[in-house]
Amino acid sequence: MNQGKHWVTRCVETAADHLMAWRKGLLVLFVLVTLGLGYSATHTQLDPGFNKQIPVTHAYMVNFLKFSRYFTGANRLLVSVHWKGEGDIYNTEYLETLRKVTDDVFFISGVSRPSVTSLFTANVRYIEITEEGFFGDVVVPPRFSGTAEDLAQVRSNTAASGQVGRLVANDLKSAMVRADLQDTDPMTGKPVSYVEIAKRLEEIRAKYNSPDIEINIVGFAKLVGDVVEGLNTVIGFFVVAFVITGLLLWLYSRSLRLTVVALVVALLPVVWLLGLLPLLGLGIDPMSILVPFLIFSIGVSHAVQMTNAWKQDVLAGSSSLVAARTAFCKIFIPGSLALLMNALGFAVIMLIDIPIVHELGVTACIGVILMIVTNKLMLPIIISWLHLEPALLRRAQSRPEGKHRLWWRLSALAEPGPALGVFAISLLLLAAGAWKARDLAVGDVGAGAPELRADSRYNLDNGKIINSYAIGLDVMSVFVQVKGVEEGCLSPAVMRAVEAFDFRMRTVPGVQSIQSVADMGKRVIAGNNEGNPRWAAIPGSSRGLSQGARAYMPDDGLVTDGCQQMQILVFLTDHEGSTVSHAINEAKRIIAEVNSPQVEFLLAGGNVGVMAASNEAVKRAEVIMLGALFGSVALFCWLTFLSIRAVLCILVPLAIVAILCNALMTLLGIGLKVATLPVMALGVGVGVDYGIYLYERIQHEMLGGASLREAFYEAMCQRGTAAVFTAVTMSIGVCTWAFAPLKFQADMGVLLSFMFLVNVLGAIFLLPALAAWFNRGRPLVSERMRPPPAAQGQFRLKDSPAARDPQ
Repeated sequence: MNQGKHWVTRCVETAADHLMAWRKGLLVLFVLVTLGLGYSATHTQLDPGFNKQIPVTHAYMVNFLKFSRYFTGANRLLVSVHWKGEGDIYNTEYLETLRKVTDDVFFISGVSRPSVTSLFTANVRYIEITEEGFFGDVVVPPRFSGTAEDLAQVRSNTAASGQVGRLVANDLKSAMVRADLQDTDPMTGKPVSYVEIAKRLEEIRAKYNSPDIEINIVGFAKLVGDVVEGLNTVIGFFVVAFVITGLLLWLYSRSLRLTVVALVVALLPVVWLLGLLPLLGLGIDPMSILVPFLIFSIGVSHAVQMTNAWKQDVLAGSSSLVAARTAFCKIFIPGSLALLMNALGFAVIMLIDIPIVHELGVTACIGVILMIVTNKLMLPIIISWLHLEPALLRRAQSRPEGKHRLWWRLSALAEPGPALGVFAISLLLLAAGAWKARDLAVGDVGAGAPELRADSRYNLDNGKIINSYAIGLDVMSVFVQVKGVEEGCLSPAVMRAVEAFDFRMRTVPGVQSIQSVADMGKRVIAGNNEGNPRWAAIPGSSRGLSQGARAYMPDDGLVTDGCQQMQILVFLTDHEGSTVSHAINEAKRIIAEVNSPQVEFLLAGGNVGVMAASNEAVKRAEVIMLGALFGSVALFCWLTFLSIRAVLCILVPLAIVAILCNALMTLLGIGLKVATLPVMALGVGVGVDYGIYLYERIQHEMLGGASLREAFYEAMCQRGTAAVFTAVTMSIGVCTWAFAPLKFQADMGVLLSFMFLVNVLGAIFLLPALAAWFNRGRPLVSERMRPPPAAQGQFRLKDSPAARDPQ
């Protein structure tokens, strides 16, 4: 019999012998490691960051980081102070509130103080032309006291400053405080805490909100704060899912002891993971906070398979120790292979060139690798001392013998005739899914922050700001590098190229407004000529351009000294993937048309530039990621089963489910982006578990001489029940996320629930149907893996008691 065993089987049995022999010492070691990492887990912190969302090697981001030395604005926050009383903002109460809000924003830690801009800051000035020449000053007089004359002066200065639509709302009912954030606090040298900034902004809102004044706030820091606040409820959903999992596990096993053991062991990789992160100098980004729960769900799935195999042998009369050793031998190879597939699913996510995705992939890979230790080594040791409840043993003894009706009827799918019906349904689903998946959008879908619900405070604030001003938070910076000209702003060729881009870009659908040095220069030149609109043009000489010198000052944030670098700010109506993509494509087309030897236009900065780079990175990585994922899974499966047909039986259902998931995203209005692309890899990585567990048992039974139908029936009795249970349990657990306040969590919950459930259905229905047709005319099992005839009967006899148990 030993001569007929594969060398891998012999290695696993030797490892099982050592594991059981050293179980006391290993258990003590595992407990000590758990206590140490559990203490370390208390120091795990959230680690959000703006630059972590940037695909740093993308061409747009190379330009963005290069020009960030001269211009800022991608990581910006806007605080709008809205007047709800009678009249407009030009009253003493409102302006005093605006001044105080400006001061409070100025002193927030992490704010770039030179970037703070409002009617009360020195970098907002007005220019007017009088009989004596140019005259300019700050908008709000230094000795402003709120008198009627002062209010009239502020009104006049604001109109002359050109800030209506920018810092002042078009209806004169709101004014804005604008500021840029830094990643490092220059006072302390430590990374900026976006959570603390969000708290300070909420304090400002609470401090100044009144019956007549409303504060609206948007920006990356505020978004992070709202997401972190929403995570407080996420913990509650985790608890609900944990309770549901425990209840369903008890209903399935009818053993409180097995339920507690499975839940505890499933939690261990989560504790170990959270404990290792601080030791490795890592934190958890709010966008990857769901990873620990995914690790727990995967852990439950594998714990159920191990405890189910142990329970079958105990009910068949084996001792706990022998049953634990046998369960280890049965489960270690398929279970470890499935976990490696899970880790591979997380690893291929790192093909997306975005740091936040790299962190998610690393974190999840560590958790899955730890699961091999906790679920495949520690769990057999624990259950080797476990004893089933006497009532459960008596119930098993009184159970009548015979075939499991449902699984025996389902096993008919392993015959060619019924398999054709499965093929027909699968092809219909595949065709419908592929047709609908064509409309899958890349990027965000809908206005506002996609991470939050449409009725969230942040998205309501964002809508009010967009509707009140000619600018918003969705801005694309087009950088201009001047070549071969000393003073770019005094070169007619340079300024006309910028003007041409500005003029044509304004006509693009989705563009709200544009700010450029050419447009500002034309307005200043016209003002210098009695406001005659005929003079609002780019002169043909440097001397004529010098009339607009006021527009060429670096204080406005559009040019550098000497006008060697410029930026054109293109404000969009929203940041939907289609809007961003259209604006980028149109900008490329216009740049090609406006081509000038003195000017080089470079895309793209601002938050829209970051989104465009991320969307393109996701779109490019989707094909590469899925190709690498399916290719690697195919290679691992082939090395394990030594059969191309085995690879197809496992991969074809996964591929169909992946296409159906894309179709579901289209139906639900969920875009393909950084937050949702990992779901595909996770679904494939977790879904392959079911196929591997079932196929391994089918192959095992057929090596013993069983027919395909009998082998599939035995596989369903031994592995199928546990697989269906875990899929349903995991689906119900993550489906509760659909009610979460965070939209990205709700989206991920719906998609993962679909992937978990449909993947197990694909493994149960399509895998045996494929095997039935692959088995026609030649054996499904490779002759290289078939043991000698003398060993087949012993091999079959050894596992037959457990195989007969329908549970």
